[in-house]
Amino acid sequence: MSAVNIIFKYRMLSDESDNFVRDFEVYPDMTLGEFHRFLLEALGYEPCMVSIFKSDSEWRLVEEFTELDMGDDIPGSPRCMDNVRLMEVNNDFHDRLVYTFDMINDRSYYLELIDMQRPDATLSYPRVAFEHAPVPDQYDPEATEQSGSIFEEMMSEYGEFDGDDNYDDEY
Repeated sequence: MSAVNIIFKYRMLSDESDNFVRDFEVYPDMTLGEFHRFLLEALGYEPCMVSIFKSDSEWRLVEEFTELDMGDDIPGSPRCMDNVRLMEVNNDFHDRLVYTFDMINDRSYYLELIDMQRPDATLSYPRVAFEHAPVPDQYDPEATEQSGSIFEEMMSEYGEFDGDDNYDDEY
């Protein structure tokens, strides 16, 4: 249980699958290291070296956080993710993180802070709040299963407008 009485809700997207979406609800005082381990578990990935980057509104990388503690005595070195809390990196709506899980092939997930809310006493955090489409394969980007567009799926309930043949829009 967290001492902070608020939940951050992040939306995760992938540039490998337009259909992949995950929403995660987490405590803001969770360290980036704890967040990383939670994401690995939620995605079903094996442990791997990652970097988490704070990014700007255009997804340009601003600051890097790594699993290894490089020490504070090296200017410009990334900070250790176990020493940094989410609320230190993100604290406004639409703040963004890039979760790079495959450095060699430059593969990443994109996370945006989409909501801040009070925790629900009936739920346990951190948690996956929403998921759509299969997770991209951890090791082979070509093996990523594609499914229908999330937009098409979400809009399918509206169907096509059948119209009224007796309606005349001319006056």
